[in-house]
Formats: sequence, structure tokens, C-alpha cells
Amino acid sequence: MADNQSPDLFGQTPWQTVGPFFHYGLPWKGGADLIGASDIGARPDLMPPEHYLLREPSARGPVVGQPIEIVGRVFDADGAPVPDAMIEIWQANAAGRYNSLDDRREALPLDENFTGFGRSSTGEDGAFRFRTVLPGRVPGPGNSLQAPHIAVGVFGRGLIKRLVTRLYFEDGEGHDEDPILALVPQARRATLIALKDASAPGVYRFDIHLQGEHETVFFDV
Repeated sequence: MADNQSPDLFGQTPWQTVGPFFHYGLPWKGGADLIGASDIGARPDLMPPEHYLLREPSARGPVVGQPIEIVGRVFDADGAPVPDAMIEIWQANAAGRYNSLDDRREALPLDENFTGFGRSSTGEDGAFRFRTVLPGRVPGPGNSLQAPHIAVGVFGRGLIKRLVTRLYFEDGEGHDEDPILALVPQARRATLIALKDASAPGVYRFDIHLQGEHETVFFDV
């Protein structure tokens, strides 16, 4: 007897891509500001003002470290901007310690005002922006020391799971010693380097290319 699994009765289950919903459903006011009280990160332009009821950013005390901004855009395989992606970042504080129970290095200071986690939607032009501090160096496999970096996750339409990459700084120390960066072919490492904006001190540009000629290196984790 045919049951509800029979293709003769129901045919193939329709398929759908993931999203688009990240850009307005998950980011929150101030989610991209790890050091201040601005509301960057969400997309208020996608909803009427009376519906923009996301919680205001929580007050925080001063954050230790060198303030920086990270700006960039997300592009698809054809070089077109992706207007409905969501970017997450996770990083150590200025002293090189993570705000996590798994980081037990009590000799390093823990900045109680700095979580190290941020989330931002992309705009119509694929742009995103984070305010944070320059991270310190953290231990790597064995006795190695990693260069200052930020872990980056990318969510978006058609992506079944998040893409994972890293952001290193153009003027960061220890690139030649970093064991993770060493896994990346020399010709592809530039896709992981955030470049200084010569016209705006403290601002770094980091564009993300999901596919194509300039595809960003993503890690299998």
C-alpha cells in the first residue's frame, strides 16, 4: 500500500535555498560595534521605523586596546554585491585573551567590557562595518604563536552552512610564523589580509569574495 513516502503520490519534495533572511532577522542594534554604543550591524532600512524595535545596544565601560574599524563588501562569483549576507567575527582582546571559559590563561588580563563577538548584516551594496580593537597574538599548535587575526564567519542565501575564514592585518606582526596562514598557498594569502586605508587612520578594508577569480580562502572546519 502506498504511503506518504511514495513518489507516485507526492513526487519530489520541493527544494529551497537558505534565506534570504539573515540581513534583517538576526543582526541586532549595535551588533557590529564591539567597543561603543552605536547601532551599526542591523538593517533599519528594511523595515518601517515603527517596526524597528530591536533592543538598543547595552551600555559598556571603556575597552582596553587600539580602536579600529573593519570595512568591506561581500561579492558573489560574478563580482556583484551580496545584499543579504550576515558576517560574524570572533577575536581575542588586545592582550591576546578570549572572553571564553575555554581560555584559562589567567596570567593575561580579561577585559570584562569586551566580548570579542560581533555580527553585521550587509547593505544593498554588500557593505559591512565593524568597530573593535586590534587583537593580540594567541598561541597556535605546539609552541607556535599566531599573528593577530580575527575569525570570520559568512552566512547567506544558498549557503547550507557558514563559510569560515580569517582576517589578518597588513601591518600585523608574525605572518611568517603563523601556522594557520602557512597552510594557505602563498598566491592565495592576499585574500586573508585586511589592508590599511591610507585616508582614514585605524580603518582596515577586508572584502570577501564567495567565488570567482578573487575567491577568499575558506577553511574546512
